[in-house]
Amino acid sequence: MKLHTLLFFAATASLAFGAPASEQQALWTAEKDGYHTYRIPSVLVTAKGSVLAFCEGRKTGAGDHGDVDLIMKRSTDGGRTWSAHRIVHEEGGDAKITIGNPCPVVDAANGTIWLPFTRDNKAVLIASSTDDGQTWSAPRDISASTMKPDWNWIATGPGIGIQLTHGTHKGRLVIPSDHKIDRDGGVKEWNSHMMFSDDSGKTWQISAPIQAGGNECQVIERADGSLLVNTRMQGGFQGFRGIATSTDGGAAWSAIEQEKQLPCPKCQGSLLRIASGKLLFSNPNASSRNNLTVRMSNDDGKSWPIARLLHGGPSAYSSLAQLPDGTLLCLYEGGQKSFRETLTVARFNVEWLTSKP
Repeated sequence: MKLHTLLFFAATASLAFGAPASEQQALWTAEKDGYHTYRIPSVLVTAKGSVLAFCEGRKTGAGDHGDVDLIMKRSTDGGRTWSAHRIVHEEGGDAKITIGNPCPVVDAANGTIWLPFTRDNKAVLIASSTDDGQTWSAPRDISASTMKPDWNWIATGPGIGIQLTHGTHKGRLVIPSDHKIDRDGGVKEWNSHMMFSDDSGKTWQISAPIQAGGNECQVIERADGSLLVNTRMQGGFQGFRGIATSTDGGAAWSAIEQEKQLPCPKCQGSLLRIASGKLLFSNPNASSRNNLTVRMSNDDGKSWPIARLLHGGPSAYSSLAQLPDGTLLCLYEGGQKSFRETLTVARFNVEWLTSKP
């Protein structure tokens, strides 16, 4: 048996049986397979345990706007091997239409995967899959119920949504989002908000704005049923994350507070509750987009005593997930000279996260 095969089986066994272990592989590489750049990662574990990885495939350049397609890969072996990528949605052929900001969520009641995304950051669309992510419905435009007339810009996620498991709003699907309003005098008002459904994805509505200054965000449900949002700050609190809470299923929110335990170089981050009840958070741990770090909280986000460097170079957006066997996944932007070089998937376990480097 070849050495690299032995090493692969050794790493797999370590992940499965509790010894500290991690492994990484590039899932998309810039300027390969038909796209100039791959950005904006989202990784989701389905009800059947498959792993779906989404991103924006940027055809002709690295910029946020242009000819951009929403693409995905699928794994049925815990993220070890992956399908070729496929287009979930694109519009206009070579036209400069931007399809992106994936933020999927699974409805545990029936296994349906709902995939909200945006068109040109001016409309919200949603597609769904009832066959574990193998095929997708034609998207429908839900902007009428998920945007306000004075919003000039909107994004879903990017990352993942959640389904509530406690209290009056049990079963609610919640999609973290954000928007911009151009005020008189050139003032730009940024706020995070939630998009949610109480009828298994048939209809959607939005929360009150989470004020003020929030941008791309992620949300979790705490043990007591309250929600915690963790957001990139576009205005105010520069250099740190912002947090806010909701006690009514995400419809209304407290004012954003500065979270000085979590530095942020004005970049998206990922927040996840894992099966043990602990929280994970990932983002670049530097004054610039470098040093992607995964942190752990044992007390619903009150403190973050555990941190482990995942990528010690240029890095930016990330998305966390957990497999049924407890293995953790992080799909992130990273590289040696630029964070736009690859989208890499890391597989690791809690033992690796909590052990000393």
